[in-house]
Amino acid sequence: MASGIPYKQAKLAETWDAIVIGSGIGGLTAAVLLGVHASKRVLVLERHYEAGGFTHTFHRPGYEWDVGLHYIGQMQDERSAVRRAFDYVTAGGVSWQPMPEIYDRFIIEGRTFDYAAGLENFRGGLRQSFPGETRAIDRYIAAVQACNRASGLYYAEKAVPAPVAALAGSLMRVPYMRWARHTTREVLESFTGNRELMGVLTGQWGDYGLPPGKSSFAVHATIAEHYFGGASYPVGGASAIAAAIVPQIEREGGVVVTSAEVTSVLLDGAKATGVRMSDGREFRSGVVLSDAGAVNTFERLLPPNLSVLESLRQQLRRLQPSTAHVNLYVGLSQCDAALGLQGTNLWVYPSYDHDANVERFTRDIDAPLPGVYLSFPSAKDPDFQRRHPGKSTVEAITMLPYAAFERWGETRWRRRGDEYDALKERLGAQLLAELSRQVPSVVGNIDYTEVSTPVTTHHFMNYGHGEIYGIASTPERFLTRELGARTPIRGLYLTGQDAASLGVVGALYGGVIGASVATGKNLFSVVSKPRVARSLNGPRGIGAIA
Repeated sequence: MASGIPYKQAKLAETWDAIVIGSGIGGLTAAVLLGVHASKRVLVLERHYEAGGFTHTFHRPGYEWDVGLHYIGQMQDERSAVRRAFDYVTAGGVSWQPMPEIYDRFIIEGRTFDYAAGLENFRGGLRQSFPGETRAIDRYIAAVQACNRASGLYYAEKAVPAPVAALAGSLMRVPYMRWARHTTREVLESFTGNRELMGVLTGQWGDYGLPPGKSSFAVHATIAEHYFGGASYPVGGASAIAAAIVPQIEREGGVVVTSAEVTSVLLDGAKATGVRMSDGREFRSGVVLSDAGAVNTFERLLPPNLSVLESLRQQLRRLQPSTAHVNLYVGLSQCDAALGLQGTNLWVYPSYDHDANVERFTRDIDAPLPGVYLSFPSAKDPDFQRRHPGKSTVEAITMLPYAAFERWGETRWRRRGDEYDALKERLGAQLLAELSRQVPSVVGNIDYTEVSTPVTTHHFMNYGHGEIYGIASTPERFLTRELGARTPIRGLYLTGQDAASLGVVGALYGGVIGASVATGKNLFSVVSKPRVARSLNGPRGIGAIA
């Protein structure tokens, strides 16, 4: 389901209405909205050989795996804003399969805790496990909901016209900042002293990449409520998303090009005028949106001596990159049904203190893994057996700092040396051992394994520290007002995770924000409405309501 045209095969005009750097969900979303609501012919340039960013898949004989999308919440209700936004940018071209009622299971110090779909099921499960903490559990849920209610104005400030943001932006941000300036641990400690309860409540920290002592409560609340209603998975795998979006861009006269590396943004003074490619070719446009991440955009794609960027660059250098990870991809010689794999995610931790687990592993990579996330993508996708009959797949992931692999950052893919291979194999073996402990049915049925590391992410995704969530969601990130779609360069805008929030959904809304700022239109209201059908064969415009 690969999307996009290889750069060397594409016949491209030199001038475009808009150019988007990167084809992650944020870049693709922005391109769709610019085409439909500003009548712009958009050129999307992707350095990878496949479009989709962290929503693309990779293949090995008989198998395929998603590289970044493992589950998404708020898709079960077709009236939800998230579902409507996905339906809008894909023109309803992606079907969503609900995961099992127990979508996340946590195994901590040998005890098991389940997150079940539905807020009251979630609440009831916690009360059953922690009967003496009823009041703390209720206060926690109320805080999550209150924090998310306050987020609306915060994100709206990033999308409104600059004069409005300058006049009212501070007031728009204040309610959310009351939560965002505190760490997750600080907020939870105001409700309870029960370390086990706090460990269970923050068991999804891998979904945003920071343990509770470092993460902003704002990002924790976003992720927590996102899954209160359960989780879903795209039928056909994550690549179905880009495969559905690209035709919407093409319909408006745009094109998505792969294996196309942008090396710099062209400027006329402090105004963007286009991009230069790695082969020296230039494409011109007065509107450029970057889905390459804030650091890549401002530190690598723009000249180093721009005084207009000095303040922003100083702010960015004070922020941390998000976590890196090691991923073990497993191919199994039997189908999920034969092995009893249901699709429920497993989170395995050595203790309830996630901060201590991470700190210990950061100091000593030979220490126990800080946590292992086990995902069963083939069991989540009802179409997998049609594509790969009699097979199944698993992913086993652990978070770790890029520093553990930094020495190999500039080495060649698959040519990194014996020491690298040994470390990679050792971590892969630890992940495989944990998978075998938790899911004994896989033993004897493992047909294929492959390990990716932070430098793999660096190579394919072009993140300097192998990070998977852009800029880390610390309180400092949320306090940095300059981080958003608007930039000091006229005609240059950010989209994706760093323009809004992390993850696939956060990046999609980063695309909405980027396109809103670039067009001067409120596109949040557009993508939040019920889906409108757009014929791929008809003229520009809007057809019948689906």
